[in-house]
Amino acid sequence: MTVIDGTLKLDAEEARRVRQARLERVGRWVLPLAIMILAIWLWDRICVWNEIPQYILPRPGVVLQTLYNDAGLLFSSLLVTLRITFLSLALAVIGGVGLSVLFTQSKWVEMSFFPFAIVLQVTPIVAIFPLINIYVNNQTTKLLLCAWIVAFFPILSNTTLGLNSVDRNLRDLFKLNGATRWQQLRYLRLPAAMPYFLGGLKIAGGLSLIGAVVAEFVAGATGQSSGLASRIIEAGYRLNAPRLFAALFLISLTGILIFLVLSLISHLILRRWHESALKQER
Repeated sequence: MTVIDGTLKLDAEEARRVRQARLERVGRWVLPLAIMILAIWLWDRICVWNEIPQYILPRPGVVLQTLYNDAGLLFSSLLVTLRITFLSLALAVIGGVGLSVLFTQSKWVEMSFFPFAIVLQVTPIVAIFPLINIYVNNQTTKLLLCAWIVAFFPILSNTTLGLNSVDRNLRDLFKLNGATRWQQLRYLRLPAAMPYFLGGLKIAGGLSLIGAVVAEFVAGATGQSSGLASRIIEAGYRLNAPRLFAALFLISLTGILIFLVLSLISHLILRRWHESALKQER
């Protein structure tokens, strides 16, 4: 940057970097939107050019019209799915954070119980659900338990990693100054683990929705669920492809919104002090 006639002027290299940064900011939103519009247009044209019946592949306009016509049914089912999703996410946060704090306070507890968490994570939920179906009578509790199992492990593993990733020099400094275990946890370990926890939260947010939908699919086969997954099963049996696509659209949109909201929360919490958020603001 140079000063000419009392005014600041950008040199060529800095002006190029400013233009590139501006283009990247615009492109981050414009390019995905343009690709999405192009994909929808191709979808519509393929249906028209090949004269595909709507019970096999409906046109985008038909899907939107179905979403409007069946809004009462679909959105009421969406609320059921969202209730399971957010309840399971809240339980995953409470259980995952609480257990990870317990792990950091005792290595013996971590060595004893962490393998069980891994077993829950690697076992497919469709294989666990028949056992849950036998031992649990309440339908909502069944779905909630399935979704919680899927969302629990990312919170637990990420938070445990963050709590154990404290700088050794800072930990020794706290000990030299006579800090108690509670003070070390509150003022050192928990702030250091916050980025890891928020990263796990973003993963668990999507997984809780996936777990809720998968659980509804398994339970919906018996007609006991009223969530969006049961609407998809019902539409598939009736060859009602427009409603099926409309329900899929709602699930996808919900997953995107959950990720965006959790990403915004993470950015607002970290933006003033953590390097990952500070870099995004440059």
